[in-house]
Amino acid sequence: MQTIRHLAELRPATGAFRAAGESIALVPTMGALHAGHLALVTEAKRLAKRVAVSIFVNPKQFGPNEDLDKYPRREAADARMLTEAGVDLLWTPGVDEMYPAGFASNISVGGVSEGLDGAARPGHFDGVATVVAKLFNQVRPDIALFGEKDFQQLAVIRRIAADLDTGIEIVGVPTQRDDDGLALSSRNAYLLPEDRVAAVALPRALGAAAKAIGDGGAFAPALTAARDALAAAGFAIDYVELVDAETLGAPDAARPMRLLAAARIGGTRLIDNIAVAVNEQG
Repeated sequence: MQTIRHLAELRPATGAFRAAGESIALVPTMGALHAGHLALVTEAKRLAKRVAVSIFVNPKQFGPNEDLDKYPRREAADARMLTEAGVDLLWTPGVDEMYPAGFASNISVGGVSEGLDGAARPGHFDGVATVVAKLFNQVRPDIALFGEKDFQQLAVIRRIAADLDTGIEIVGVPTQRDDDGLALSSRNAYLLPEDRVAAVALPRALGAAAKAIGDGGAFAPALTAARDALAAAGFAIDYVELVDAETLGAPDAARPMRLLAAARIGGTRLIDNIAVAVNEQG
């Protein structure tokens, strides 16, 4: 695996892949890799000849009171995992390489970035959109893969790819979970043992609400029950919302829907989501 830290070295490396007629899949990450990231790599290897993974802890998507400084950084361990997974190229620039002196551009995406995490974390999706656009321009992949756990982020990235005519195929990969159902996340490392035990209430509450709605139940009572279950487990809730799976707007039982939640337990903010489809025989 090539490990590259400077754009001047990245362009020849990816250019060599293209000159050989080899397709490139990009898996953008912020490091602290786990099985969820490796699932993205596995799918990338299936879809493209060459796989590039980026590791960059993006300061522009962290708010002033968020966890940038304590965000886990394990570059050596991450590099070993990627090498063992058969990744071809690791792109790991520093902040000065990504945002050099004088950097003054910002990408803002309307619509799908509003509400949910867009409301709870002002400016977050501007930071995501800006860094992803840069990564797309730097690596110039044919395909880019993102986890469905960050469902609103995935919608924002799909909007960028379409609106900016990137020609990049955006692939969403299903959320990977622990045996008890908790979505895999780098932030799970922050959980104290007792909070980790309680955290399983998040996927369980979403699953129960999705089933109730899928069986024909009214939206509002199902959402209220989910919020009550999370509060009883000790969560402080940012949101629990049912939305249209494509637009993230108002849900319609005749269309695919998504149930999304963000909540904090023991100081750690967790997000999760689940598909909702109404059972016509329910």
